[in-house]
Amino acid sequence: MKCRYVRQSTSQQSNLRQLAKAHPDEILFIDTISGSIPFNERPAGKKLIEAVEAGEVNYVSFHAIDRAGRNTINVLQTLQYFYSKGVIVKIENLGLESMINGKANPVFNLITTTLSELSSLEKISLLERQSEGILQAKIRGAYKGRQKDTFESDEVILAKHKKVVKELKANPNLSLRKIGTLTNVSPNTVKKVISILQKQN
Repeated sequence: MKCRYVRQSTSQQSNLRQLAKAHPDEILFIDTISGSIPFNERPAGKKLIEAVEAGEVNYVSFHAIDRAGRNTINVLQTLQYFYSKGVIVKIENLGLESMINGKANPVFNLITTTLSELSSLEKISLLERQSEGILQAKIRGAYKGRQKDTFESDEVILAKHKKVVKELKANPNLSLRKIGTLTNVSPNTVKKVISILQKQN
């Protein structure tokens, strides 16, 4: 009844580090999705929650605390959910478990709260540095963003978003947001793909 949750942003990334301490008897739940998506909206995250609700899982391992949610609040919500269900959570790179002898581990709570907050601050800082870098590049005239009045052809867009096309054909009744979540793109991109497909029919 043990499981391991793994999240990677793209299919090109390796998840070997997250699987390094995996055990043969563990159930694996693997998401290839942006970390900006809340845990309970990720496909594998949802399946893990369903397994917990069905009483099939009572122990969950994460490689690091930032795998458990999109920000501090979401990480803490995820951990609180597992605690409320009596599920032990282990953070591998900390060597900590959320419960000891059926009781909450105060050290776990303190450290995970602190680290998840630091992780969120680091993400904010990274975005700020990226924005500052773009601004400085614009000032120097070195910014290579898309030039005005340029566009991608329908064929290029469809080729770039093959997953969206596949998901739309397999599940035509899903919402734009849901398709976007499953394929890691914005609802506007899904809408653009739908418009192209409708033109071709």
